[in-house]
Amino acid sequence: MEQVKIKRWKTFAASLVLVALGSGLLFFTNRYEIKIDSKTPDTAINLVQADNNLLAGASSIADVVDKVSPAVVNIETKAPSNSTFETIYNDPFFKDFFDDNMMRPREYMQSSIGTGFVIDPQGLVLTNQHVVEGASEITITFSGNKKYSGKVIGQDKELDLALIKIDAAEQFTALTLGNSDKMRVGEWVIAIGNPYGLDHTVTAGVISAKGRPMKIENRSYRNLIQTDAAINPGNSGGPLLNTRGEVIGINTAVNVSAQGIGFAISINTARDVLEELINQGKIDRAYMGAYLSDMDENMARYLGVSNRGVLVVEVVPGGPADKVGVKKYDVILTVDNTDLGTADDFQAIFKSKKPGELVNLKIIRGTQQLGFSITLEEKPGS
Repeated sequence: MEQVKIKRWKTFAASLVLVALGSGLLFFTNRYEIKIDSKTPDTAINLVQADNNLLAGASSIADVVDKVSPAVVNIETKAPSNSTFETIYNDPFFKDFFDDNMMRPREYMQSSIGTGFVIDPQGLVLTNQHVVEGASEITITFSGNKKYSGKVIGQDKELDLALIKIDAAEQFTALTLGNSDKMRVGEWVIAIGNPYGLDHTVTAGVISAKGRPMKIENRSYRNLIQTDAAINPGNSGGPLLNTRGEVIGINTAVNVSAQGIGFAISINTARDVLEELINQGKIDRAYMGAYLSDMDENMARYLGVSNRGVLVVEVVPGGPADKVGVKKYDVILTVDNTDLGTADDFQAIFKSKKPGELVNLKIIRGTQQLGFSITLEEKPGS
């Protein structure tokens, strides 16, 4: 009887060992399968991309680059610039040593480079305005080193956008403009440009943030896309692309004090004004001649008014607002019967206005409520 029990226990124990071994084999098999996937990220990520078109593996980025490269161009400009030595030669000390020819101001041609991309098969190239600003000569170079001359047909300094027409009667490959509003933070993007003159350099990263306001030199940008894709000098004006090869931004600037922070103008910002740039060569902006700021509790208490509306902090002498009697420290409550909460609310309404249009303001001045009708003018320098 004891022998039978021992035999049964041996059988049970052997079964447990087999189960444990089977589980162990299953466990190690699963781990091994995961390791296989981790060694082939392109395959795994591309499978995800096939489902949602959001993520990109190395092969899909290469496909995008192959697709768009024929439409990405190098822009080289030449602009006249005064010699930096003219002030030295005008010094009285040097007049005794140099003749008049040496002391005359001299001009030389300053060269610069940037990037652009074709948006129309007829040879229309979109880039940054600062890339072509002041240029007297523009050379467009495609991959394969085919060169054309170009001419600026439209530009806007405020938005930092410019359109160049290639001087050639032929058809070009053009890029598709995407919808930057639909892009999400964390999505993959690809930048192509000519950093430091290294043509058709490709970098990739993700969207780090959207709607960034930024002041760079003398320009104020309101709706920049932030990305960690490397953007360096020479990239300016190049396309920022989604994984479908659609342009969702125009590479513009890099924060040189930080690593991995680049910026691009959203393509929807450009799309809104392209027709105007093509047809008119510039953007006609309405001008009221007043600087505005958000209200706050302290200012409301100081002025003796409720904390609502938008504060007029300065009125330009001789401007449209000044002509009808708007004054500093007036509080604008409504524009065309639309209530205002912030200065951004005012800008959102105002950006659709054109020179010559009439706007109606409701204003609080001390204890008085006033109404003004202002005929808008064209913004100086627009």
